Amino acid sequence: LHSTPSQGTRHSPTRSAQARPPDLFLEPMQIRCALVGMPGSGKSTVGRHLAQRLGVPFIDLDHQLEQVLKTSIRQFFEAEGEARFRDIEAQVLAKVTARPGGMVLSTGGGAVLRPENRQVLRDFGNVLYLRASPEEIFKRVKHDRTRPLLQVNNPLQKLRELYAQRDALYREAATYVIETGRPSVPALVNMIMMQLEMAPPPAAPASPSESLSKQ
Repeated sequence: LHSTPSQGTRHSPTRSAQARPPDLFLEPMQIRCALVGMPGSGKSTVGRHLAQRLGVPFIDLDHQLEQVLKTSIRQFFEAEGEARFRDIEAQVLAKVTARPGGMVLSTGGGAVLRPENRQVLRDFGNVLYLRASPEEIFKRVKHDRTRPLLQVNNPLQKLRELYAQRDALYREAATYVIETGRPSVPALVNMIMMQLEMAPPPAAPASPSESLSKQ
């Protein structure tokens, strides 16, 4: 179990998280983070527990989408196709991330496919990639009938194909890569809390006078 900063992100000086619980360093209204990863990597479960620890709202993008679609994602996939679904997913992601205040956002497995979505996520806040191997994910989702892309004759092979396609995109969007392995959800949440505690604070927006002085 370990995590690594994603390439291309800022590094902050390491501070000890043992002096007091990481929770005490964090200001709930300032915490904005999104979870990305493969279908079945634990984004919704970990996100819900993380939001509870942080004291901020938890938003599941797939649930938001189903409210807009007025049907399940699987049924929409079958009726309208993936391209139309991705259009609506991008619209809903943009609206959700534009909301003010702290939140933990769990995204769908394919939310990173479009470059504009990856940019929206990076602008939103800390992005955490919950990385798990296709074999680990298969053990978790092999009996799940709600995931449209896995309703195939060989779901493990499909997971391997999706991983090969998406791993680099998850890493591109991510601030941190969290290796999930076999730890418990509380252990994963503790690791994420420590990463967030060590993350640099968001840059303050320039005041009007500062903006004028630069022109």
